[in-house]
Amino acid sequence: MIFGQSSDIQNLVIVWIAVMGSISILCFIVSEATRNYSQTDKLWSLMPIAYSWITVASFPSPRAYIMAALVTIWGLRLSYNFYRKGGYSIIPWKGAEDYRWKVMREAPALKGRLRFGLFNLLFISFYQHVLILLFSSPILMAAIYQDKSLTLIDLFAALLMMIFIITESIADNQLYRFHKEKQKKVKEKDFYSVSVNKGFMTEGAWKYVRHPNFVSEQLIWISFYLFGVAASGQWINYTLAGPVLLVLLFAGSSRLTESISSRKYPEYAVYKKKVPRFIPLKFSRSK
Repeated sequence: MIFGQSSDIQNLVIVWIAVMGSISILCFIVSEATRNYSQTDKLWSLMPIAYSWITVASFPSPRAYIMAALVTIWGLRLSYNFYRKGGYSIIPWKGAEDYRWKVMREAPALKGRLRFGLFNLLFISFYQHVLILLFSSPILMAAIYQDKSLTLIDLFAALLMMIFIITESIADNQLYRFHKEKQKKVKEKDFYSVSVNKGFMTEGAWKYVRHPNFVSEQLIWISFYLFGVAASGQWINYTLAGPVLLVLLFAGSSRLTESISSRKYPEYAVYKKKVPRFIPLKFSRSK
């Protein structure tokens, strides 16, 4: 890498950090002013698109274009899913708030304006945006190794990423239709009827794992990391922090989700014993 290119990469990273910091501060201010703590949720599917195309504008290459295109497909689909659940509004700071933030506001350790405000600042607004930046960072490898030709690993990564975008779409659609059916006064016969009677989803992809949409989301960004491997030639590089921290986030998020479901639905404990959280039984060592 020549010196001039190194300087340009540093400038690109500075732009990324400046964008991340500005958006984090904005999310914190808006969420505290409106008491709607889903401001970062609104941008979860949009920020990786922004980082990707900022990178392509500075360091265009076939690999960078492919990565940005896949991130855009992922982001637009996820944004649509968020929109149809009421997450977006014509008034930008409004829209449905994730029910888990309300539960966390009532937790003894976070109860109170000051304590939850600090949690909002450090975790909801800043940490999550840092995480988004980190799991988007493999495209920086495409910038650093701009002249590196496409490899079979790129093809494998692109194929995997599309497969998991599709599986996430299927899982999200099933869950959305289940919730719409749950809200109907007159239920359709044999349309997720078992799940509707129980109160939580157990059919479709939920027969195999308890969180098929979460599994797919993690695998999408693990697949994205492989592009950085192809560009750098290094199986372990600094962009690994993103997918690792994302997996840890979903581990914690799924525990919270399941604790809420267990309190609401007595049968959920039985479901947890029968169906694995992330890894289907045929791939798991557990019986």
